[in-house]
Amino acid sequence: MATARGIILYSFLLCSFALVSSRANAGYHPRVGRGQGGVAHHGGRGRGSIPGETIFNVLQYGAKPGGKKDSTEAFMKAWVAACHWRGKARLLIPQGIFLIGQVTFQGPCNSPTPIIVQVAATLKAVTDISEFASPEWVTFEDINGLIVTGGGTFDGQGDVVWKYNDCRRNSNCQLLPTSIKFNSITNGNLRGINSVNAKSFHIAMNRCQNFRAFGLHITAPEDSPNTDGIHISSSNFVKVSKSIISTGDDCISIGQGSTNISINKVTCGPGHGISIGSLGKYPDEKDVMGIIVKNSTLMNTDNGLRIKTWPGSPPSQASGILFQDIIMKNVKNPIIIDQLYCPSGSSCRTQPSRVRISNIHYRNIRGTSSSPLGINLMCSPQFPCQNVELFDINLRYSGKRRVSSLTSSCSNVKAGFGGVQIPPPCR
Repeated sequence: MATARGIILYSFLLCSFALVSSRANAGYHPRVGRGQGGVAHHGGRGRGSIPGETIFNVLQYGAKPGGKKDSTEAFMKAWVAACHWRGKARLLIPQGIFLIGQVTFQGPCNSPTPIIVQVAATLKAVTDISEFASPEWVTFEDINGLIVTGGGTFDGQGDVVWKYNDCRRNSNCQLLPTSIKFNSITNGNLRGINSVNAKSFHIAMNRCQNFRAFGLHITAPEDSPNTDGIHISSSNFVKVSKSIISTGDDCISIGQGSTNISINKVTCGPGHGISIGSLGKYPDEKDVMGIIVKNSTLMNTDNGLRIKTWPGSPPSQASGILFQDIIMKNVKNPIIIDQLYCPSGSSCRTQPSRVRISNIHYRNIRGTSSSPLGINLMCSPQFPCQNVELFDINLRYSGKRRVSSLTSSCSNVKAGFGGVQIPPPCR
C-alpha cells in the first residue's frame, strides 16, 4: 500500500512541477550577453545587445573598483535608475572587485519584466558588523521578474567575523548577515553565481513564487558556523539544480511554509546534508508539503537526507516528500528523521514534537555510510510518522569502526519496505 501511494504521489508532484515550469518559463529567457554596456552614455545609460535594452553600469554612477573604497551608494543609484526605467533594463556590475555594505535592491520596478542584474565582478562585503542594521548583506525585494546572472562572486568575508558567532552555544544568539536574500520575488532566476565565505547563510529565499536557481557554486570551510548554502522558507514552486555546495552547515535547508520545492542534480559536501527543517521552533509555523530531492550526490557530510523537528513544538505538518536517486559517499547518518532535534546550547522542551510527518518516500538511495547506523527514524511518540516508504536502499559501511554491517533503527514510525534493503529494515 505504501508503495502504491508513493507512485501516485510522485506522479502527481512531477505533473505539478512540469505544469508550473512551462508557465513560468514561457517567454522568459532573454539572451544574456557578457561584457555588455562597456561605455555608458547620458547619466550612466548605454545600449545593450537585446533590442531596446538599456544598460545601467555601476561605474557610471561612481562605483570604484579595487575593493578598497565603499561603492554602496553608487550601486544604489544605478539600481534606482534601472528599476525606474520604463524600458528593458539591465544593471551591470562589470569585472573588478567592489567593496559594498548592506544594500537592498527594492522593487517594484517600472521596467518590463524581467529586470536583469549582471554580476561579472567580485563583490566583497564590509567586515564591520555594526554597519548592518539587519542580518542581510545584499537583498532583492518585492520584484516581479528578476534575473541575477553573470558568473560573478559574492564574498561575504565571513572568515573575519565567524569568531563572533556563538549560535552553537546560545540559542538566542544574534544572527550574522546572510549574503544574498531574495524576499517576495515572483518569477525569479538566479544562475551562474558564486558565493564564498558568507558570514551566515549564503542564499535565502523567503516568500518567493516561481523561482529557479541553477549553476551555483557555494563554498565555505566545513567548520564555518551557520553557513547554510541555500535556505528556503515560505516559498512556493522553487527549483534548485546543477549546483555545487560545500559549506559548514546544511547545503540546502527547507523551512516552514515551503511547498512544491524541487532539488535536482546538486552536489553537497562537506556540510550537514540536505534538510527539511528545522521545523516547530516557533508558533504558527506553516506546513511543508510537496518536496522532491533527486539525482543528487552527498559527500563527507554530517547528515545525508534529514528531516528535523523540535521537541515540544506547536502543531504543523511535513508531508509529501520524495528523496530519489541519491548517491552517498562516506556520509554520516545517511537517512535520518530526528523529531528530538535540539542543538547543543539550546534550551529544549521535554514534550514530544507535534509536527506530523507523513508520506515520506526514499527510493534508490545508494552508497557508503561513515556511521554504523545507516537509517535512523526517530519520530514523535505523540504523532508517529505515517506512511514512510523505503525502496531500493543499498548502503555499505565505510567507517573506521570494526562492525560487520550497517544497522537500522526505528521508533514511532509506520514504515513500508520494498526492493533491495541494505541495511536490513527495522520493524
